[in-house]
Amino acid sequence: MTNEPHRFALLQRLLHWLMAVGIFTMLFIGVGMVSTVTPKYLPLILIHKTLGVALLVLVLIRLALRLYYGAPPLPADLPRATKFGAALSHQALYALMIIMPLLGLGMLWAAAYPVVLYGGIQIPALLPLSDGLHTLLWNAHFYLAFAFFALVLLHLAAGMFHALVRRDGIFEKMALLPLQETTPAE
Repeated sequence: MTNEPHRFALLQRLLHWLMAVGIFTMLFIGVGMVSTVTPKYLPLILIHKTLGVALLVLVLIRLALRLYYGAPPLPADLPRATKFGAALSHQALYALMIIMPLLGLGMLWAAAYPVVLYGGIQIPALLPLSDGLHTLLWNAHFYLAFAFFALVLLHLAAGMFHALVRRDGIFEKMALLPLQETTPAE
């Protein structure tokens, strides 16, 4: 696009914050799932599967919107390395938002577990039964979750840095509401 937007479109911003809540929820439910063998495990896994598939659909919509609307430019005074890091971290976030649910689905299919979501929606298996593949996918899903969590925390820290320290307008481009400027009392 030649006419770059000043802010992300409202739909892009709404999806960003909705997915942020969903991803944090997924990460903490995942921790709860691997740390319990109580009857609470089954409801947790049902929520985790359903939310994971929902987030996969939402990230694909976000990617389509990003291609359609584009993204506002970064401030010109940002160092080249910072711009490169921002681009790389966003690509990694999008990749993990797609890869994580696919790994989760794959490991369930490879273990012949039915993927049944809320409402009784069943996703048919696309992989054959394979203990070796299940183990590989489970390990990838488990360990990449830590990388994903670290990347989410880095993203959050960068957002807070731009909002509270640099005050360069980057956070406002994704914020749902404009930040109030405070002026010191005279």
